[in-house]
Amino acid sequence: MMNFAAVLLFFLLIWSSVSQAEVRLAPIFGDHMVLQRHQPIPVWGWADPGEMVRLELNQQRTQTQADAQGRWRAVFAAEQAGGSYQLSVAGSNTVVFNDVLIGEVWLAGGQSNMEWSVAQSRDAATETEQSNWPQIRHVKIPKTLAFTPQDRSGEASWKVSTPQNVGQFSAAGYFFARKLHQELGVPIGIVNATWGGTNIETWISAQALKTQSDFNMHAMPPDAASFEERYNARMWKVVSHWMLGNVAESSPVIQWPSLKLDDDTWPKLQAPGYWEEQGLKDLDGMVWYRRTIELTTAQAASAAALQLGMVDDCDETFVNGLSAGKTCGWDTQRHYNLSDGMLRAGRNVIAVRVTDTGGGGGFHGPAEAMQLQTTDGQISLAGSWRAQVERIVQKKSPGPNDLPTLAFNAMVKPIAGLPVKGVIWYQGESNVPRAQQYAQTFHLLISDWRMHWGQPALPFYFVQLASFLPLKNNSLRGSAWAELRDAQLQALKVPRTGMVVSTDVGDANSIHPLNKQAIGQRLALHALKNEYGKSELVASGPLYRAMRVRGRQIEISFTDIGSGLIVSSGSKQLLGFTVADGSGRFRPAPAHISGNSVIVHSPKITHPKAVRYGWFDNPQENNLFNREGLPASPFRTDNWPLLTSGVRFQY
Repeated sequence: MMNFAAVLLFFLLIWSSVSQAEVRLAPIFGDHMVLQRHQPIPVWGWADPGEMVRLELNQQRTQTQADAQGRWRAVFAAEQAGGSYQLSVAGSNTVVFNDVLIGEVWLAGGQSNMEWSVAQSRDAATETEQSNWPQIRHVKIPKTLAFTPQDRSGEASWKVSTPQNVGQFSAAGYFFARKLHQELGVPIGIVNATWGGTNIETWISAQALKTQSDFNMHAMPPDAASFEERYNARMWKVVSHWMLGNVAESSPVIQWPSLKLDDDTWPKLQAPGYWEEQGLKDLDGMVWYRRTIELTTAQAASAAALQLGMVDDCDETFVNGLSAGKTCGWDTQRHYNLSDGMLRAGRNVIAVRVTDTGGGGGFHGPAEAMQLQTTDGQISLAGSWRAQVERIVQKKSPGPNDLPTLAFNAMVKPIAGLPVKGVIWYQGESNVPRAQQYAQTFHLLISDWRMHWGQPALPFYFVQLASFLPLKNNSLRGSAWAELRDAQLQALKVPRTGMVVSTDVGDANSIHPLNKQAIGQRLALHALKNEYGKSELVASGPLYRAMRVRGRQIEISFTDIGSGLIVSSGSKQLLGFTVADGSGRFRPAPAHISGNSVIVHSPKITHPKAVRYGWFDNPQENNLFNREGLPASPFRTDNWPLLTSGVRFQY
C-alpha cells in the first residue's frame, strides 16, 4: 500500500498538472508570420501567474515571468531580414511556430476598398495564377467589436502568397506588398485590419475621442445591455417625433401596398434622399413609401417600366397591390418592367417597402433616375412620398457604426504591440455626409495609432477617395465627396504622411474601383521614396500650392510636379477647373498649362476670386497629371462655407 506521504504527493502532482494553464501567445503570432526587421521584437501572451517562460528565435534566447494576472512579455533584439526561422515558447508546455520570416510589416486599415480582395479585383485570374511569392505573407484580423480595449484579438492565421491563398488577400495590400518585395528583395507582411462600410470613429480609441466634444464620449453606453435599452428607447422616440401624431392605418401591413388604402394621414419623405436626413436619424428597419400618380388611358395601356434609382438596402416594389419586383443592393439601380394590366387609367399607387440594415436608408442617386417610363411619356417619381415605419430593428448589441471606438478596442488595440514599418489606409466613403468633421477625426486617428504603437513618426500613407456616382450628378453648387477628399488632402499637413490620388481609376457605377493594382503601386511609391531611400522616385501627383490673381486670370502653382505638368494622354485641353468671383458662384473655366503653373480664366468673370479643381462627386474627367503619370489632387483655393458639417453623437 502507498503511505500517506506518497498519496499526498500523488494528488499534489495531479492537482498541479490540472490547475496549470498552458502557455499561450497572442493570436497575431503564428506559422508563416513576418516580424519587423531593424526593431526590437516583442513577443507576448499568457501563462500561470509567476510561471517562467523561455523563448527562442533564430540564435537568440530570452526568458520572462508571467505577472500576477498571468500576462508575460519578452523582447528579442532587432534582426536583419531573413528566415525562415522557428519561434519557440516554452513553459509548462511548448509552442513552436514554423516558417517565421524577418522583413517589413505594414498595417493595412480602413473599410471595404482596403478589404477588397484580389479575387474581386481586375484581372483576378491572371493575378492569382502569378501570385507565387513565398516571401509575401498576409493575415486578416477577425471582425470583432468590444466596449473596452482588449488584450487579444480573434484567432488569426498568416497565409503565404500562393494561387491557393492570394484570392482572399487585401488587393491593395497585396499589390503594395508585391511592389515592395520586387524592389527590396525582403519578406513583406501585411496585417489586414479592415471592415467594409465602417466610419472612421470606430477605429479610434476612446481616450483620443474624448478630446473631441462631437463624440460625447462621457455619455457612451458601457455595455451591450445599456446600448440595447438606450438604442431602442431612442429609436421609438425618433419615430414618434417624426410621425407628429400621424399614425399608421389600422389595417394590417399586408394591405399597405393596396390601391384602396387611404394614406392621407401618413407622414411624408422626399425621394431621393436618405430618411436619416429627414427626421429618422439612425433608423435601421423597414419603411414603406407610397406614391400616387395619374395616368392617361394611353399611358396605362402602353409598355411601361418602373425606375427607382438606387435603394439602400433592399426593396419590395408593388404597383396597384401587385408585385413588380424586389432587389437587394444599396448601389444597384432598380428597373422593373411592368406586366400588361398592372397600370390603369386614372389613379395608380406605387408602394415600396424599403429595408435598411445599417447606414443610410431610403432612395438615393439622381432625381432623374426615379421615373415611370411609358411609350406615351415619362412621369417623374422624385419628390414627396407618403411614408410609414413598419418595423425598427431591435438591436441587442451594436454594429461597428452604432458607437465609436468598438473596432479599435477589439481589432487594433490587441495588435498595437506588434512592431510595424507603417500604415496604409483606405477609408472615408462612410464619412462623406460629415466631411468637415473628417478633417479633425482623420488627424486624430493618425496621432492615436502613432501613440499606441509608440512611434510618433509612424509612416501613414492613405488613398484619397476615388471618383464615384454618375457624371450627370456633378453640380457646381458643391459636393460632399469633394469635401471629404479635401479633408483627406489636409492630412498631408501631418508629418510623415502621403496621399494616393485615385480619381483616374474610379468607377461611376461602383464605389469599389477594380484597379487595385494602381492603388497598391502608388502607395508603394510613397513607401519606397520616403522609407527605403528611393529618393529619385516621384511618389505624388501635383498638389495645389498657391494662387495669384493676374487681371482676369488666376495662376495656380503646384508642388510635386515631377518632371513637368501635362494634360493626360488623349486629351487636348484641361478639364475640371471652375472659377468664381466674389458672388461665390462657380462656372466651368478654360485652363491651360504655362510652364509649371496652370492659368485659369472665364470670359464670363471679370474679377476672379477663387478656383476649384475636380470639385465634384465624380471628377474622373480631371486630366492634369505630372509626366510620371500621377494625377493632380482635387483642390479649392477658397475658404467659403461648405455643404457638410459635423454631428454630435447621441447615445
